[in-house]
Amino acid sequence: MRVISADSAAAILDPQFKPLYLVASVSVLVNPPYREPSFRLAEPIFREVESGFEVIVHEAELCRSLLDKMKADVVHLDMSLGGVSIEELSPVELLNLRASRTGRQNILKILPRLRKIAGEIKRLYDVDTLAIGKESVPVRIAELTAGAEAILYACKKAVDEKEPVLLGLPLLCQPTIQEDRVYLSSLIAAEHDVRGYAVDVEGTLTKVKLSETLNPCARGFRALKIKPIR
Repeated sequence: MRVISADSAAAILDPQFKPLYLVASVSVLVNPPYREPSFRLAEPIFREVESGFEVIVHEAELCRSLLDKMKADVVHLDMSLGGVSIEELSPVELLNLRASRTGRQNILKILPRLRKIAGEIKRLYDVDTLAIGKESVPVRIAELTAGAEAILYACKKAVDEKEPVLLGLPLLCQPTIQEDRVYLSSLIAAEHDVRGYAVDVEGTLTKVKLSETLNPCARGFRALKIKPIR
């Protein structure tokens, strides 16, 4: 089964480690054995965390764009609603699903746009769009890939603005740099070989100094201190 999925990940943090802006959105194609992306589309977003639920619409749009380039059997979105089809999800059905009150209210705000995109995906590509969330390995791979891309975007921000940046990484992952690539590998036990990556085509990594730290306010999360080399 060929899966296209999407996620947004990593956040610019303030000095107190409070997340301010989501950095990157990514759509990926994942093929068996589902360990890393076979193809990806990435964009910097720098979206305020408080309105972060809105990025789900953009993630669905990225999945549609990737389907223009690559074939897939199903689309997985980062919405933990038990794998229900987005196209068939109605406000009444949403109320019967397991979700917090705030979560349901946020989804209701974007549901018409999501259903429109899911309908287009079904009509044009005969592919279902499922609200499966973090139960999906391809969504996790999209999250790790978005985190890797976010490292490059945050490095560029630090270089352009000549100011250090504190970047919060996704849950339970480890960044490594190999030549011109940034890898973000899962630290979850059953995902030891799952990872995402980004390619530094502009040589941005040579212009910064990176150091890791644990996030003292969020157990299981790491952060990167990025300083431009003057």
